Amino acid sequence: MKLEQTPLSGCYIIHDTVFEDSRGYFFESFNKEKFYKETGITADFVQDNQSASVKGVLRGLHFQTGEFAQAKLVRVLQGSVLDVAVDIRQASPTYGQHFALELSATSRTQLYIPRGFAHGFVVLSEKATFFYKCDNYYNKASEGGLMYNDPELGINWQLPEETLILSDKDKQNPLLKNINPAFSMGLKANLAV
Repeated sequence: MKLEQTPLSGCYIIHDTVFEDSRGYFFESFNKEKFYKETGITADFVQDNQSASVKGVLRGLHFQTGEFAQAKLVRVLQGSVLDVAVDIRQASPTYGQHFALELSATSRTQLYIPRGFAHGFVVLSEKATFFYKCDNYYNKASEGGLMYNDPELGINWQLPEETLILSDKDKQNPLLKNINPAFSMGLKANLAV
């Protein structure tokens, strides 16, 4: 397992050791003991989520706050996506910055996103199956979102705007500058891995 620092504080690309031969491949996508020892990340994952989407579906940018903030370990099981993490921790030196990475079933790369980040992805392939681990349980009252096309963030989603498919809810997300102060207040202290 190899850990690669992204430009965002506490956000890492994880390259797993993959064993391939004529039969296919094998790798440990998660081993708690090795993960903690080799990465230094201490998130205690308690929930797994999986979604299937078609090309152009954009899910995000989502986050949870306060005691229900979540760190995520994300990967793609089928197809490919552009995965985006946005640092919304007000005390962070990388506040308001984003990192984008193409994740695919063939690259077998994972992205670790710490608490205090908004997260989203858009499907680049015809279909994609997206999988992620969370270190906290989902709580509807603590969920928040950012507008995917916030000009302050300047995210290039790599697909034409008119082809993007969003939920009605995600079309109503606020801009970063308009995040509810209660949300951002709950994220100030979450600078630890």
